[in-house]
Amino acid sequence: MASLLPLLCLCVAAAHLAGARDTTALDQPTAAAWGLQGRPLLPGQPSPALEDWEEPSEWTSWFNVDHPGGDGDFESLAAIRFYYGPARVCPRPLALEARTTDWALPSAVGERVHSSPTRGFWCLNREQPRGRRCSNYHVRFRCPLEVSWGAWGPWGSCSRSCGPGRRLRRRSCPSPAGDACPGRALEAQKCVRPRCPGCSPDTCRCPDHILLGSVVTPSGRPLAGARVSLRGRSDTIATTDPHGTFRVPGVCANSRVSVSAQVDGFSAGIAQAQANGSNSALVTVVLAKLGKPYLVKHPESRVQEAGQNVTFCCKALGTPVPKKYSWFHNGTLLDRPGHGAHLELRGLRSDQAGTYHCKAWNEAGAVRSGVAQLTVLAPGQPACDPRPREHLIKLPDDCSQPGSGPAYLDVGRCPDTRCPSPAGSGSRCGDAGSRCCSVRRLEHREVSCSGYVLPVRVVAECACQKCLPPRGLVRGRVVAADSGEPLRFARILLGREPIGFTSYQGDFTIEVPASTERLVVTFSDPSGEFTDTVRVLPFDPRGAGVYHEVKALRKKAPVLLDASQSNTIPLGGVEEEAPLGELVLPPGSLRRANGEPYAGTVEARVTFVDPRDLASAAAAPSDLRFVDGDGELAPLRTYGMFSVDLRAPGSAEQLHAGPVAVRVAAEQIHMAGHAEALRLWSLDPETGLWEEEASFQREGPAGPRVRREERIFLVGNVEIRERRLFNLDVPERRRCFVKVRAYGNDKFAPGEQVEGVVVTLVNLEPAPGFSANPRAWGRFDSAVTGPNGACLPAFCDEARPDAYTALITATLGGEELEPAPSRPRPRPATVGVAQPYLDRLGYRRTDHDDPAFKRNGIHINLAKPRPGVAAEANGPVYPWRSLRECQEAPVNASHFRFSRVEADKYEYNVVPFREGAPASWTGDLLSWWPNPQEFRACFLKVKIQGPHEYMVRAHNAGGSHPHTQGQLYGLRDARSVRDPQRPGTSAACVEFKCGGMLFDQRQVDRTLVTITPQGSCRRVAVNGLLQDYLARHPPPVPSTDLAAFAMLAPLDPLGHNYGVYTVTDQSPRLAKEIAIGRCFDGSSDGFSREMKADAGTAITFQCREPPARPNLFQRLLESPASALGDIRREMGEAARAQTRAPRGLGTHRDQ
Repeated sequence: MASLLPLLCLCVAAAHLAGARDTTALDQPTAAAWGLQGRPLLPGQPSPALEDWEEPSEWTSWFNVDHPGGDGDFESLAAIRFYYGPARVCPRPLALEARTTDWALPSAVGERVHSSPTRGFWCLNREQPRGRRCSNYHVRFRCPLEVSWGAWGPWGSCSRSCGPGRRLRRRSCPSPAGDACPGRALEAQKCVRPRCPGCSPDTCRCPDHILLGSVVTPSGRPLAGARVSLRGRSDTIATTDPHGTFRVPGVCANSRVSVSAQVDGFSAGIAQAQANGSNSALVTVVLAKLGKPYLVKHPESRVQEAGQNVTFCCKALGTPVPKKYSWFHNGTLLDRPGHGAHLELRGLRSDQAGTYHCKAWNEAGAVRSGVAQLTVLAPGQPACDPRPREHLIKLPDDCSQPGSGPAYLDVGRCPDTRCPSPAGSGSRCGDAGSRCCSVRRLEHREVSCSGYVLPVRVVAECACQKCLPPRGLVRGRVVAADSGEPLRFARILLGREPIGFTSYQGDFTIEVPASTERLVVTFSDPSGEFTDTVRVLPFDPRGAGVYHEVKALRKKAPVLLDASQSNTIPLGGVEEEAPLGELVLPPGSLRRANGEPYAGTVEARVTFVDPRDLASAAAAPSDLRFVDGDGELAPLRTYGMFSVDLRAPGSAEQLHAGPVAVRVAAEQIHMAGHAEALRLWSLDPETGLWEEEASFQREGPAGPRVRREERIFLVGNVEIRERRLFNLDVPERRRCFVKVRAYGNDKFAPGEQVEGVVVTLVNLEPAPGFSANPRAWGRFDSAVTGPNGACLPAFCDEARPDAYTALITATLGGEELEPAPSRPRPRPATVGVAQPYLDRLGYRRTDHDDPAFKRNGIHINLAKPRPGVAAEANGPVYPWRSLRECQEAPVNASHFRFSRVEADKYEYNVVPFREGAPASWTGDLLSWWPNPQEFRACFLKVKIQGPHEYMVRAHNAGGSHPHTQGQLYGLRDARSVRDPQRPGTSAACVEFKCGGMLFDQRQVDRTLVTITPQGSCRRVAVNGLLQDYLARHPPPVPSTDLAAFAMLAPLDPLGHNYGVYTVTDQSPRLAKEIAIGRCFDGSSDGFSREMKADAGTAITFQCREPPARPNLFQRLLESPASALGDIRREMGEAARAQTRAPRGLGTHRDQ
């Protein structure tokens, strides 16, 4: 729920509500009050289940975008789509249901409301009974299940008997509504018949007529030197003059002839001439600059049975749009031509299994798609093994044997694999199927613990079932790189398509479109103080959420220039260092967007990202990749990036310039061969890829000898037009991959790997101390850990291990992870890399030389593995062509390790769920997360006054639901964190199960939450607002036990004033990480990793140190009989606990 809605969104919502005609105003408890189409509900009655509807449909999750205030409560569909994303609600909802946040119907609270499935819901304060105001409502929508199209019909006949025409084919939608299927029911295709008889450019000429034309860019800039021809003829009939115009005599005015034009660097264009009088015709041909192809749809992996059909889809855009596609199977070009953008395989055989990818071409180059895996199952071969795989969960400490390590229980899991599509559905493009291997049956077990029995659900059987499609989710915050201030209400674009704005705190959420390989996002600052921030954000395609903090680069202060003079702007960003180069604007080189020369004062802001400043890497645009000649993504090594902003004073229009000179000081290019390979590149903000603009030529003083004080420059020329971001880069071919894994704690247990961690590698080349060292970074890359870690691209060198170094860091939701230590000497078993390769890599944690430094990263030498050296063939550095080996490396292969600092916490769910794999969710009334599409995380802030840090437990059981009352949902333990500003004070952010609907979405449950610090603690204070809220929402929970605090979880998303922190997200991990950050900060919209114990606290406990117990030797000396009695009693308790331990549950011990 947004804390502050942008004015734009309120205007949109008001327009929708004011214009509503198909709405219903309600005074009585009629069905339309909650959009249930004639199904009246009594107050408190559960909502209809899915099977109660005739048309196949389902409810969305609940939405709440507005707090009641001012005029009332407004939940418009436009605002919901704006904040939650357009894909969260179907285009044409069938119905709407509204309830208060206490889950009461409008009729039950006596309020008059308005609703419409196509508009939304609103409640006006002025329409309520005297003395009453609107409640806080949330709403959900009924959406029809997606219906698939039928097969395409045959092509119809051509629309023309001669000349060019078109033909059509149709397909039908089985939905009763007829328009529920996504896409179009009609498809057109060009067809060409024999040339029509009559006048043509070859046969008809009019000596007294003339054709007048011009060739321009889309912005209206004239193009000189364009070659003009008539369609159907290859010869050039005219060439445009410096003003972009041409004249062709003899062309009949009424012939409507088609004219084409071509110029180097631009896509060919065509336009039809129009008569402008009895003997003249006019034509304007618009040419777009050539743009390399880029993929917008990649082929998706499929699982099919032998004999079925499958279709792989590939779609590329560019200028011009690519028309040529080739397909490859296991890296070999398929010899059958004519596949086009779709590859259809019929009657699958086992030998057709393997990898598939496509390649698309246009005049500017080629691009290669990602790889899709095709699995072909033999007849009768199961796609899903019904036997669950091993999945160990850690049991609470009091369920372990005394004196032994922690106990683990095998609760099972189903493999993350897709299942074959239903017969007949594999021939349609994009039909990747919606069935996967998931839990079919759970069994109830019990584990005996100290003083209680722990219930658990264990996976008993797996099967192919309908599953939710994975949705990648990216959430984060955009802040200024120099000050940390949030970038408020910045426009967010995916490619060129605007999708929303950042919030007042700079937060954003992006749902990754299906089939996306690279998520290219642009954040555009409305104030104009920051450069456009273009980022390629890593995401988890399996559906787990990922958090990013994006740094925005502030523009340099403007400099006033005279357009009639030559102007030089230095390129550099490090104080007390010579500029890396300079930008030279010749006199008269500035023009307006339409090509008109500009003379006068120019406001210039050239912002340089200097790689000699290590901190600048966080604000650098894109990810330093380009498409090479083979159509594959390849890395670049940068020597600096710059953005150019040229305007007339007080004007918003960007001025164009060109050609301008970019001069790079040759002494700044130290690496051998880089001066000759240096190129000037521009960034395509739609693809996030760099494209070459120009090469550099060496320029130096005239004469055979060069004095030491004279500088030698490398000079390149470029035109500054639509693109404003430039790069001084070298394509580097010494490349490799680095393997990194993240773990839940510093024990680095293979079963406790953490997914969704963003790992960042910054190349520092050469290494400190190397002779050519400019102490600069050269490139950066980020990747997200999956179930088998992450592989990051980097530059490396085989001959000189220290020629390239790297700084590697890892974050999870804003939390910095710690790598394995290196003091006093790195241990192979801890670091995860065997000797002698570890010494060659020079592993050093950031605090190696100074313990006061943060322990958040590692420095390594990027020593490429040497062929034939067995010790270096098993990671953690892999050759560039061994990406697959890196991705599939077993957990016992060498790799670098990071672990979470917050290891002192524990989570237990009765119904197992892996937060990094949303598909592992199982529908059960005891599921901690009741909705697999939306996850709501709730935390309580517990303040502790005491000399130490204390573990705090939250016991979560059913509270008000008749089917779960008293049954355990799960346990949460969290260790309190000291407040650095307040000695003797700490606080814990303890998760509890939110109150609300259970998985059947029919009735709410207010979880019974019991908070207990584990120590000699006494409750001394409860937040007054929270206490008042609980008193106003009965029933109350007895609180006579001062060693604990109990409550029925609130249904409202309370905030920091109550000491409760609630975040709703499509990713459980992101929801929890954001809530924890707010809890530490003690605010509803902030974020901190430093505990502020006095801010936003719910409960306060006072804990004292228990009296010291004498050691065994002292007790034997003072009272031998008593000491021996204590020993016998403790041994008896241990024996009885071992006898009670369950058998056959697959319990494992940590040795």
